[in-house]
Amino acid sequence: MIVINSAAEMQTIAKSLQKQGKTIACVPTMGFLHEGHLSLISYAHEIADVVITTLFVNPTQFGPAEDFSKYPRDFEKDCLLAGESGADYLFAPDEKDMYSEGFATNIHISGVTERFEGAFRPTHFDGVALIVAKLFGCTMPDIAVFGQKDYQQTLLIKRMISDLNLPVEIVVMPTIRREDGLAKSSRNKYLTEAQSSKAKMIHQALLNGRSAIEKGIRERQEIDYIMAKELSMDLDFRIQYLQSAKADDFSLPDNFDPKDDIVLLAAVYLGNTRLIDNELVKA
Repeated sequence: MIVINSAAEMQTIAKSLQKQGKTIACVPTMGFLHEGHLSLISYAHEIADVVITTLFVNPTQFGPAEDFSKYPRDFEKDCLLAGESGADYLFAPDEKDMYSEGFATNIHISGVTERFEGAFRPTHFDGVALIVAKLFGCTMPDIAVFGQKDYQQTLLIKRMISDLNLPVEIVVMPTIRREDGLAKSSRNKYLTEAQSSKAKMIHQALLNGRSAIEKGIRERQEIDYIMAKELSMDLDFRIQYLQSAKADDFSLPDNFDPKDDIVLLAAVYLGNTRLIDNELVKA
């Protein structure tokens, strides 16, 4: 695997690969790679000629009170893991290369960004859209592979791809979980041993919602109540949202239609650690 730090050099390589007729897959990450990231890289290796994994902790998607400076980093380990999983290139640009002095461009996507993560992190998705567009501009992929854990992010990126006519196929892979159901996340590192053991309750709450839907419950507020009931009684958890919505546009009907695809979404603090998760269900 070859490590590239320059945006201009990455573009030159990508252009050369295109001229050779190579199919390029991009796997964007913020590093501190875990099994979830590695599964995306491995799948990209199966479906493309060349895999470019990007590693960039993007400052524009962190709010002023969020954990940008403390976000976990381990570059040497990331290089080893990415290469072992099938990455041909690791694009790890310097912040000054991505956001040069005088940088003045923003990308805002409305609609799918306004609820859930967008309500609690109002500048987050502008930063995500901007950096993903820039990474695509540097790596020039035919395919980009993302994980379902950041479900709202995947809808945002699909909207951007469609609206800007970008020739990139978006592939979304299932969330990788521990045996107890907790979604793999770089932020799991922040959990104490006791919290880590307890964190499985978040996914169980989503499974309770799934079970309710599968039993025929269609009233949205009742589904939300069933999901939140147990977590809301435990003082170790602080729920930001634990809600059901239509999976394609995040609309909130009073009652779901039998043909609806439903997404169950969670953002929960366990101690000082904010964890997100989701579950897709057919009504």
